[in-house]
Amino acid sequence: MNAAQRKEEKARKELEQWQHMCLYEEELRKAGKRLIAGVDEAGRGPLAGPVIAAAVILPEEAYLPGLNDSKKLSEKRRLELEQQIKRTALSWACSSANHLLIDRINILNASKLAMERALKKLKKQPDFVLIDGNMQLKLSLPQKTIIKGDSLSVSIAAASILAKCARDRLMLQLDSRYPQYYFAKHKGYPTALHKECLQNYGPSPVHRLSFKY
Repeated sequence: MNAAQRKEEKARKELEQWQHMCLYEEELRKAGKRLIAGVDEAGRGPLAGPVIAAAVILPEEAYLPGLNDSKKLSEKRRLELEQQIKRTALSWACSSANHLLIDRINILNASKLAMERALKKLKKQPDFVLIDGNMQLKLSLPQKTIIKGDSLSVSIAAASILAKCARDRLMLQLDSRYPQYYFAKHKGYPTALHKECLQNYGPSPVHRLSFKY
């Protein structure tokens, strides 16, 4: 297979993946729902920093080749898609719940609150909300939860990328404030390096004290 054939094959696979990930949105549009928001969060597992959620409404004609669950993409590809999503979306928004709130109401409730906040910040009111996972939100809007939705819905995948990129940037900022914890490397997740830093220095002002180290 030559270079041109490989490029054509890649484009074909990306189109097939996009079409498969549009099935939920297509069914909703057939039912008259035009503004469909996908919502997802990043940061439930880390020991430090906030949980950040994003909500995205993509236009029906959108096509973002390579869009997928943010965890399946390289950092470079996520950043490229982040800019494409922001340029393409009819509306998008990010919101967060910080480590203090996580300690107070627990990570599950904080994640739900961050997603609800992101949806409220959208400049356009969606007709329907697709949510990654199995967490029902406190909304007046109709909603559907989808297990592994960031791999099955383009709207949720777009939200997962915005949330992940926003949180990673914040952790880079925290790295400059607390360099001894190497937040830029592990983004707050419980890696061996992070646990070693906690043993050496104890928790920082942005660590989640309700989590087990």
